[in-house]
Amino acid sequence: MNHYDAAIIGAGLGGLQCAYILAKRGMKVVVVEKNHLLGGCIQTFTRRGKHFDTGFHYVGGLDDGQPLNILFQQFGLMDLPWVRLDANGFDEVIYGGKSYMIPTGFSNFRERMKGFFPGSATEIDSYSDFLEGVATDIFGSFLRAGDGNMSEGSLFSRGAYDFLTSSIHDTTLQNVLSGTSPKLTLQKETLPLYTFAQINASFILSAYRLRGGGMQVADSLAASIRRFGGEVITDAEVTRLVENNGVVDTLQIANHEPITANIIIADIHPTQFVRIAGDTSFVRNIYKRRITALQNGFGMFTANIALKPGMIKYLNRNIYIHKSSDVWTEGSQTAAEQPRCCLVSFGVPGVGEEYASNIDLLTPMQWSDVAEFAGSRVMRRPDAYNELKARKAAQLIDIASNYIPGLKDAVENIYTSTPLTYADYTGTEQGSAYGINKDFNRLAYTLLTPLSPIPNVYFTGQNLSLHGILGVSMTSLFTCAAALKEKPGLGVFGA
Repeated sequence: MNHYDAAIIGAGLGGLQCAYILAKRGMKVVVVEKNHLLGGCIQTFTRRGKHFDTGFHYVGGLDDGQPLNILFQQFGLMDLPWVRLDANGFDEVIYGGKSYMIPTGFSNFRERMKGFFPGSATEIDSYSDFLEGVATDIFGSFLRAGDGNMSEGSLFSRGAYDFLTSSIHDTTLQNVLSGTSPKLTLQKETLPLYTFAQINASFILSAYRLRGGGMQVADSLAASIRRFGGEVITDAEVTRLVENNGVVDTLQIANHEPITANIIIADIHPTQFVRIAGDTSFVRNIYKRRITALQNGFGMFTANIALKPGMIKYLNRNIYIHKSSDVWTEGSQTAAEQPRCCLVSFGVPGVGEEYASNIDLLTPMQWSDVAEFAGSRVMRRPDAYNELKARKAAQLIDIASNYIPGLKDAVENIYTSTPLTYADYTGTEQGSAYGINKDFNRLAYTLLTPLSPIPNVYFTGQNLSLHGILGVSMTSLFTCAAALKEKPGLGVFGA
């Protein structure tokens, strides 16, 4: 039986980052991933030579000196082929049939919004100042969160929707400011203000895509882990954590010999953790009930479209098309409805190429829309499931074609995915795009820390403080700091 200083369950972004940190510190590390591919929600798949992303479409705060840049420099990820999105309009919000271009840079953002809404100039200044303050204190806010400072006055314990509607009184402006937020779970009753503010603020700092797909992030981290002497094992599902003499130190692995470790980090959904650790003396029934009662956010329906050569010019921005009057209700749409919104994201073409080779269309989708098919096997789904996917893809193409002339004629192939696809291929519970719903009303209950009920077992990933590339990357620092008994911060990377 092999023994390690640290074993990481799950090779999503957070798990790989934790393994990178600990292996770089000289620890003997192993990552155990149940799927064939690494990366979790940043996986890339290839069809007929074209690369498609699953959940990785663009990132914010990657300019020199900005938060994600600082972290990715530490993780050795800044040498990847990052492509900066158009500073004059990295996001385009289509609301009420009108286009609103969102620029990078807070001064640009402030002036652009005041140009659109001159009657709200004072409110826009205050709102922009607030976002900029959040952006400049991202590390400080996360460190306070990592120390468990979740006071009633913190931005985590305030509601995003209440803040927005009390600060901005023009309802159209409210919706435009929220219009780039299908990348988080917009829920009026629960969404913490910090989640809304930090994610929107980080993209206003700067916005980037990655030429070739998000899988390069996972591959780079895995290569570094191995270079530091660590191991990464795929096709190996951890089925049980075993307690020996009062210490949980053994991982039972399907079709693989067990391994032991001093430290265990779980980059899996807490419900999955309960399934594999529920037999230990540390995981009590009250904890099991609490975790299994947590609600997950909505998933995504995605139409990955391969385009005919030379038909659609590449757009160096995202387009958010809204069909409803209230974007905060779009996450509750059901499969029986026409999509209320559509995110259009272009894959970056080769260097010097003018035309796009692929485009992704996304809209929120509930697990309940596909739950009846959960027992079916991949590639052997019932006809009703395939008909559902075909219908939703056609609806999204109809919406997007109003803003991308010639799109229908340019479609070469369509590959579709639902929350069920995410659950099968990335291991996310109920195919949730953003993990557990964080509720500012029940902060201590829904905002998990890296500490599990088992003293030497820790959590990481999007189900903790914050989802997204930046949120997960920051969380990996907290997890490693907790495991190493050190203060959270960049110091966990060592010398």
